[in-house]
Amino acid sequence: MTTGLQTIIYPVKDLERGKALFTALLGVEPYADEPYYVGFKAAGQDVGLDPNGHAKGMTGPVPYWHVQDLKQRLTALVEAGAELLQDAQDVGGGRLIASVKDADGNLVGLLQDPVA
Repeated sequence: MTTGLQTIIYPVKDLERGKALFTALLGVEPYADEPYYVGFKAAGQDVGLDPNGHAKGMTGPVPYWHVQDLKQRLTALVEAGAELLQDAQDVGGGRLIASVKDADGNLVGLLQDPVA
């Protein structure tokens, strides 16, 4: 089961330029500002900038579907023909992410927050 698209992550080559652009676009300062990730929260959305995204195979923005059981959803997507790009990975605080590519080359991200 999914709780919807709530996160989108953009691969960026220049983190400082990306941060300036999205600060101007969203009108808010980042809630996370690290050399490996910059994150914004605006209008109920989480917008992230990943300076390592291109190296991970990101060719553009990746929408992340929030799910309750990431490993189960990931298995179902691969069984349905998706290509695994990034297996489940804890990115801090128990938050898991993973990504796949569909038959048309579209990237699909999955995100599971820790159970509170």
